[in-house]
Amino acid sequence: MSRLDTRQKLAILADAAKYDASCASSGAKRRDSLGGKGIGSTEGMGICHAYAPDGRCISLLKILLTNSCIFDCHYCINRRSSNVRRARFTTAEIVDLTLAFYRRNYIEGLFLSSGIIRSSDYTMEQIVEVARSLREDHDFRGYIHLKTIPDADPELIRRAGLYADRLSINVELPTAEGLKRLAPEKDVRRIEGSMETLKGAIDEGKDAKSRFRSAPAFAPAGQSTQMIVGADGANDGAIIARADTLYRTFRLRRVYYSAFSPIPDASAVLPLRRPPLMREHRLYQADWMLRHYGYRVDELAASTDAAGNLPLDVDPKLAWALAHRALFPLDVNRADREQLLRVPGLGVRAVDRLLAARRQRRLRLEDVARLTVSIAKVRPFLIAADWRPTVLADAIDPRTRPAAEARQLELFAA
Repeated sequence: MSRLDTRQKLAILADAAKYDASCASSGAKRRDSLGGKGIGSTEGMGICHAYAPDGRCISLLKILLTNSCIFDCHYCINRRSSNVRRARFTTAEIVDLTLAFYRRNYIEGLFLSSGIIRSSDYTMEQIVEVARSLREDHDFRGYIHLKTIPDADPELIRRAGLYADRLSINVELPTAEGLKRLAPEKDVRRIEGSMETLKGAIDEGKDAKSRFRSAPAFAPAGQSTQMIVGADGANDGAIIARADTLYRTFRLRRVYYSAFSPIPDASAVLPLRRPPLMREHRLYQADWMLRHYGYRVDELAASTDAAGNLPLDVDPKLAWALAHRALFPLDVNRADREQLLRVPGLGVRAVDRLLAARRQRRLRLEDVARLTVSIAKVRPFLIAADWRPTVLADAIDPRTRPAAEARQLELFAA
């Protein structure tokens, strides 16, 4: 590894980092520096693209400290027994890369993870040193997301939170049984214990900040995690239930879902094919419904098929609405916010706009069209001052119509 130059290391370790999906920087706040100076304190546009809640595209340098690892998790391409080319950055190399990429306006932040080398504490010390050097030695004010090591000393986690905007600890797999079978050297209790410790540190940081303005921020963008989908036998119902438990127990900002991808020299216990990418997409939609639309786990589970998986041919919000047709259509001028959030095609922002507009006048269909992205999606489910759909039937269910008919929504006359 020592004979590799920085460019070669970057090629290896940036490619190895692509399997970690939990690098979005939603929830980050800009760090101000004295006098408006400091590297990274201005917004820039892009290496790895992620999206904030407002839709802004942000770019991060997403790399591993090293792809060497003392663990032998079956699903991981960087596992101890994997036949891959190994590389390792020094902490100074990562700092220099981050600064160089930022100055060229390639990135506005860093996502740093690593395989475990020597020990969990040693690896975490190296990760923390990168963040410390960027913040203290170079006054870097960009976004930093650090992947923390569950078995690391809590003091190292505390130090990481003082430099990073977000910390994450991957639960890896949805069930304890799956983790025990595919990653026997990892333990769900240790992982959850570290997440609980991190939650407590974040809460203490918020409390200190509320009482003392000079108190340092601690991981202001919170913590996140990632689950691999399709490497074990867990169905979507189990994955959604696990995510809901994680959100409620540890107040996570995000759970990320990563479809299992077959790896070279794969273990015989792994599936031979990856799950459909649409399955990952449907899980993200269901996750959004849990966090922002008020759906319960049991409601989403009711929309799964006999195998416990979400339908791939229709989004889960539409599937739920079609299974509860008696609740529709809703009067856009009378329905409350919680009811309107159940309408396929209406997002949080659109609902809030409709509620604000109807305080001024009774809404007509043309008013709804101006305040929503697609009137064709929502009008079968809504009543307006000049509109009432005549049918809420199979014409709005793409699973029960020929493709040509699926494009024709003119069955709903005013």
